[in-house]
Amino acid sequence: MTLQLPRAVDLLSALAQGHRLAVFRLLVKAGPAGLPAGDIAREVGVRPNTLSTHLAILGHAGLVHSRREGRSVIYAADYAGMRALMGFLAADCCGGKPELCAPLGDLIPDCGAAA
Repeated sequence: MTLQLPRAVDLLSALAQGHRLAVFRLLVKAGPAGLPAGDIAREVGVRPNTLSTHLAILGHAGLVHSRREGRSVIYAADYAGMRALMGFLAADCCGGKPELCAPLGDLIPDCGAAA
């Protein structure tokens, strides 16, 4: 997925708040298994209704997805969205010198080809 500037701004805007960034980092750390909403709220230190708003913003941006397991809703980072954003941020980093971006260069298709 190649991001264009307006989409990258949407993703960065979703992360441009302390609790949302903390939630996203927690979910990245948790891996694909994700975490229940209650665990996220406790870990980040926000009320459930506030967390719900943050998760909705992250979900709308394409950085988080959810699934239902019984009575729980499990949230996980959307790694494709994260990789797309990281790739966008580092896309011009190489400039023929991929070692400048290492190890981020691995996220950028054909980054090493410029060397």
